[in-house]
Amino acid sequence: MRRTTTLSAPSPVDGQGDEPTDPALQVHDVSVAFGGVRALDAVSLSVQAGQVTGLIGPNGAGKTTLFNVITGLQTPNAGRIVLRGRDITARTPVRRARMGMARTFQRLEVFGSLTALDNILAAAEFRRGWARDGSDPRRVADDILDRVGLREVAGERVDGLPTGLARLVELGRALATRPSLLLLDEPGSGLDGTESAALGELLVETSATGTAVLIVEHDVELVMRICSTVHVLDFGRLIASGAPSQVQRDPAVQAAYLGAEGGSTATGKGVT
Repeated sequence: MRRTTTLSAPSPVDGQGDEPTDPALQVHDVSVAFGGVRALDAVSLSVQAGQVTGLIGPNGAGKTTLFNVITGLQTPNAGRIVLRGRDITARTPVRRARMGMARTFQRLEVFGSLTALDNILAAAEFRRGWARDGSDPRRVADDILDRVGLREVAGERVDGLPTGLARLVELGRALATRPSLLLLDEPGSGLDGTESAALGELLVETSATGTAVLIVEHDVELVMRICSTVHVLDFGRLIASGAPSQVQRDPAVQAAYLGAEGGSTATGKGVT
């Protein structure tokens, strides 16, 4: 992926201008049950501004459910979500987006009949409508095309692109809203090794502008390389949190990935 432009940090919109030393996101004792199945069990974690934070765990651990709670698509049975010091547990997904939250999805969500450029341009237009900051949506979209490496396919319909490129369109669309909190659900799916490395660089650069990035990703090697903090879920419970090297050595994490106690560290691909 070729990137030549870095957008500035997001400007305050609908509550984004809170004390920067507070965590960008705080999850307090969140629980979700589907019938008799507890998908999340009293999960608490935080995400700092200016950092990439990882959320990993075996399949079915509750990662996407937690993303849905954070973004307002799933109502928790208990617990609170706090965005930049404000309790947003009762806020709608639309209101959360206007407060500076953006996400991508595990199952690709793009405007398939539109071009890559028009997908990103639509998001930039939406943001200008609520932010009223005088931004130029076309310039924003044009910058992001270079930033995520989509210049060569800008005029192609997204439903005709390979999955990896379509995921970059979805990422570009999220970036066009200039979020203070960016949640990415498996953004590296469908990317080759070179593209994955470039994605990692892009996310680190994005966090350096002050954006808080929370990433769920199957490529644990990528997560361990770019994240300052990693949280690990297993059967809906948070079993470990800390620096990547610390989490890799944690016996509970090793057991969760290997299905038995002890063994090698949780590295490599396809284990979340």
